[in-house]
Amino acid sequence: MKLSIVIPAYNEIESLPRLVEMIHQHTAAFAPYEILVIDDGSTDDSRVMLETMAAEDPCVGYVFFGRNYGKSAALATAFQRVRGEFVITMDADLQDDPAEIPRMIAKLEEGFDLVSGWKRERHDPITKTLPSKCWNALVRKVSGLKLHDFNCGFKAYRREVAESIRLYGEMHRYVPVLANWQGFRVTEIPVQHHARRFGQSKFGGRRFLNGIFDLLTVTFIARRSAAPLHFFGRIAFYLLAIGMAINLYFAGVWIVTQTLHVRPLMILGLILVILGFQFASLGLLGELMIHLRGGEEKYRIAAEKGARGE
Repeated sequence: MKLSIVIPAYNEIESLPRLVEMIHQHTAAFAPYEILVIDDGSTDDSRVMLETMAAEDPCVGYVFFGRNYGKSAALATAFQRVRGEFVITMDADLQDDPAEIPRMIAKLEEGFDLVSGWKRERHDPITKTLPSKCWNALVRKVSGLKLHDFNCGFKAYRREVAESIRLYGEMHRYVPVLANWQGFRVTEIPVQHHARRFGQSKFGGRRFLNGIFDLLTVTFIARRSAAPLHFFGRIAFYLLAIGMAINLYFAGVWIVTQTLHVRPLMILGLILVILGFQFASLGLLGELMIHLRGGEEKYRIAAEKGARGE
């Protein structure tokens, strides 16, 4: 199978039939293909509608969640089931245009592993576009990956990428970052973005706070998980160095004056020493956990050739 199209959906009963129809119009050249809809605990009649669609259209499949788990869970579930050589993810609200799918696949065929959509002209209110620009600038700075739009759900993957990325929480925003840190070739192309026709946005203000936590998690896991003592040990070193310097100063004062009064700075020095030992302990515990699991770490091998033995 050449192509799998993944659509996470939550209460999108009005838009899904039209979206599937549009997909068929622009993907006939990639047949056979599959359209996999992950219903994320919809409370409308989406389930009945999807069952009817799947019975009438052999290209359509579905997964129903018992409750709303979020987009990352929907994508993770889909990535375990896709069969296509290439995987397209897109939102169900008709803001992503299926006419862009051939362009994205053509970009994959140039040798890229992940193609991310860039909604250069967004048809959303400023309450969404302005925070998004600030957020994208922060992620670019932290990750070092020069993309304009990390939040765009319209992406094309080689199946190897989809199978390699572990998603949970709200990590779907950082799929390009995770793929890039694993050594996959990541790029982006501008895509057409349409105004929402039905329903309303499912994302609230709390996603920005969750996004900060997830960015910290992604940064730590991707860069420091192989050697936790290197990360926590550096913090411990600086805390201990500052704390010991303060304590040595007060020790010198006591030697010279034979008197010593408890001061806030002295208490701060003791606290920093204690924190330093705690961070060192965290690093050692992390190293112990890696040792107990056998020190396994997944490495992406781009090519390999064994010895011929001649």
